[in-house]
Amino acid sequence: MRLGCCYYPEHWPEPLWAEDARRMAELGLSRVRIGEFAWSRIEPDPGRYDWGWLDRAIETLHAAGLGVILGTPTATPPKWLVDQMPDMIALDAEGRPRRFGSRRHYCFSHPGYRAEAARITRALAERYGAHPAIVAWQTDNEYGCHDTAISHSRAAAAAFRAWLAARYPSIAALNAAWGTVFWSMEYRDFAEIDPPNLTVTEPHPAHVMDWRRFSSDQVRAFNAAQVDILRAASPGRDIVHNFMGFFTQFDHHALAADLDVATWDSYPIGFLDSFWFAPDDKRRYARQGHPDIAAFHHDLYRGAGRGRWWVMEQQPGPVNWSAHNPAPLPGMVRLWTLEAAAHGAELTSYFRWRQAPFGQEAHHAGLLRPDSQEDQGAIEARAAARVLATIGALGAARAHVALLFSYPASWAFETQPQGKSFRYLELAFQWYSALRRLGLDIDIVPPEADLTGYRLILAPSLPFLDTALADRLAGLGVPVLLGPRSGSRTSSFQTPAELPPGALQRHLPIKVTRVESLRPGLEAAGDGFVIARWLEQVETALAPEERLNDGRGIVFRHGALRYVAGWPDAALLDRLARRMAGEAGIALTPLPADLRLRTTERAVFLFNHGPDPVPLPDLGLGAPIIGADPLPPAGVAVWRR
Repeated sequence: MRLGCCYYPEHWPEPLWAEDARRMAELGLSRVRIGEFAWSRIEPDPGRYDWGWLDRAIETLHAAGLGVILGTPTATPPKWLVDQMPDMIALDAEGRPRRFGSRRHYCFSHPGYRAEAARITRALAERYGAHPAIVAWQTDNEYGCHDTAISHSRAAAAAFRAWLAARYPSIAALNAAWGTVFWSMEYRDFAEIDPPNLTVTEPHPAHVMDWRRFSSDQVRAFNAAQVDILRAASPGRDIVHNFMGFFTQFDHHALAADLDVATWDSYPIGFLDSFWFAPDDKRRYARQGHPDIAAFHHDLYRGAGRGRWWVMEQQPGPVNWSAHNPAPLPGMVRLWTLEAAAHGAELTSYFRWRQAPFGQEAHHAGLLRPDSQEDQGAIEARAAARVLATIGALGAARAHVALLFSYPASWAFETQPQGKSFRYLELAFQWYSALRRLGLDIDIVPPEADLTGYRLILAPSLPFLDTALADRLAGLGVPVLLGPRSGSRTSSFQTPAELPPGALQRHLPIKVTRVESLRPGLEAAGDGFVIARWLEQVETALAPEERLNDGRGIVFRHGALRYVAGWPDAALLDRLARRMAGEAGIALTPLPADLRLRTTERAVFLFNHGPDPVPLPDLGLGAPIIGADPLPPAGVAVWRR
């Protein structure tokens, strides 16, 4: 795995560039991302390009032996462009403009901005497409960051109407599919349809679902336009985009199909603080991040990239954007780097080279401090480089277990959650974490992926489960577990005529007749487990595999298929995973709470994410080539296979 960093030559005096490049190479870095926020320096006035500084920056990095990943600067359109076309600004769900003054202040649907984004991309590609320093291109930066994937502007409304007219053969077909007879919401023409915001109460859910699909398609189309330009002008270079953590506003699997490599920006401590994790976890892992945060996204984006993925931004110290921003535990930057390698990353790139002394990210640590002295991140990056050199090539190892992850499923539950705490992302993460606690490696793949060769399949929820998918899952002949609300909606967001789980009933004869969301205190207990948040009433002749204490069934099995009719807790997930792994002949390695295991073709890695030393478990591999016993906090042990 290569190491790299994100660098902003436009932020620093030019005489410093060569010294920075020399120090990067000395640290063990070989890749540098630049340019993704530099539009105002590249084109300071409309049509007047200033290439000189960028030419010299690229040449300086190249002379030090560094490969350049050049970003298209479309995430930060300059002020003069916003003034030229003020309606290019996105509008939020409350109709408020996302004004100039930070970043990502554009609407994906605005035709004028799309043309300008293509123009600046083409200018960059024509100038640098054949330059020997350029090893890859990054399109834009973090699509959707700051809640910007969805715009409610006039441009978006017009594009949505055209999208609907292409999707439905007539307005009558749309009315029938959506069920607009409800509350007298029937339309006479596509031109009458607005974005589903600013309604008195909940907008029509089918309208919202199509709006989410449309918005996702707009992001993909915006990206695809840049990809086409870059491929034509710069053949042979990888084209990538840097996705984010716990973000589902657009379908990353669909967009990544147009890329060569999926990359993501890894900030485990910021994500822990910003999302749903329990107070005890936030205290225990405050300086490490939850043990499964980074790994979950590594496996998610490896699946999106069809096996090729990078970490484009790795947290090297305290960040600036969460509610609380503690410094990582000493050793965590090294651990995160080696964990990425163990999951198959081709590159880990640290954000950023030097901490900025100005701007919104002045409190965001870099590998260097603002005074150019090495910060803890640089020390640990150098240590990680030494370990990578010691262990050599790792090889890939395909997991035996697949977890099916669906972005439309997330949209469905956001559209009509029916329960305040029903979060698809959290459900998927909990299922993934249960598998990791048993020492399993997991591939996270979309439902349409080729599942041949997997010995165990888990789908936390598949609300849109058509006949073809149901038949495919049943035909695999391996244990499959499906979670609540699977098969609960048709593609037009209606309840299936045969009731949920819809087409799955062809292979698993159960019928969900009632659902309820449970507030804290209304949990339903079973034998050693608890169902919280969501509970389904099932009608079936099957004998339940697991029951609640009141006798109601909660897990049902028919052949290789299982269905859990509620939100399972860790105890029930552990029980089911152990049982199904046994049926599949998959060996388990149950781990202490803070340890996580990852196996590659040539090595086995063990990571201690906890605050205390932990004795090394006996893996039957002898003594590790890296790591001590007990394994200290932020410690990594490596065995050769």
